[in-house]
Amino acid sequence: MMQLEAVIFDVDGTLADTEEVHRRAFNRAFKEFDLDWNWTPKTYEELLSISGGYERITYYAGDLAEQFRHAGEFSRFVQDVHKVKSRFYMEMLEAGEIPLRTGVRRLLEEIRDSQLMLAIATSSTYANLKTLLDRNLPANWMSWFSAISTCDTITKKKPSPAVYESVLRILEIGPARAIAIEDTVNGCLSATAAGLSSVITTHFFTRNHHFPSGAIVLDSLGDRDAPFKIIRGDAGTKEFVDLELLEQLVARRAQQNTTATIRARVATA
Repeated sequence: MMQLEAVIFDVDGTLADTEEVHRRAFNRAFKEFDLDWNWTPKTYEELLSISGGYERITYYAGDLAEQFRHAGEFSRFVQDVHKVKSRFYMEMLEAGEIPLRTGVRRLLEEIRDSQLMLAIATSSTYANLKTLLDRNLPANWMSWFSAISTCDTITKKKPSPAVYESVLRILEIGPARAIAIEDTVNGCLSATAAGLSSVITTHFFTRNHHFPSGAIVLDSLGDRDAPFKIIRGDAGTKEFVDLELLEQLVARRAQQNTTATIRARVATA
């Protein structure tokens, strides 16, 4: 059996259900700039196909760029809107308790107690990550993680595999010995491109999306008193994600890769 050595978590939508807070912060920022934009839940669900707030605003602005004399002016405008959005998001994060998603705290503690490595790979900022975890984990939470890569250090955002590749380099392990926990299509594509198996935990904004390369797709990590719902994949008799299930998924991926290699050799023999 392939030995699991690390579990790598995404942040927004995975550790906590933050996407609705992000959506509201975007809309508050748009009002601040007298923009007649309103990102409805449906619109925001579609925009999640684009990683990064700056990138989402740039895409949505569309023809607005033509009103600026130079591309640099438009870029600065988008940056200004995004900075205000980030300020509103931080204020909302600090003002209201946004809990970790079902099963997250339990799984983090189980992995930590097992001596496996924990890591974070996110297209979000370190400031957002820190604010979230400062309010949901013990004061020494940073010592729980052997690697943390954010958009502050890795500018290529998901679906690029860059942030996962960065984490794997820091951990000094190959992708076959790690597994990712994700919630979006871009996150799944990013992990897959880096050679990782991934567990997908959907939420309101990604419940209708498709994740063909995910090892298993669930509605949450589940808990002892709140079983997950399996959307796609095989969890055996499990009702919540634990270390044993993660090890099984990694071993299953290794077996599939071995089988594919053997078939390829036979086909070319």
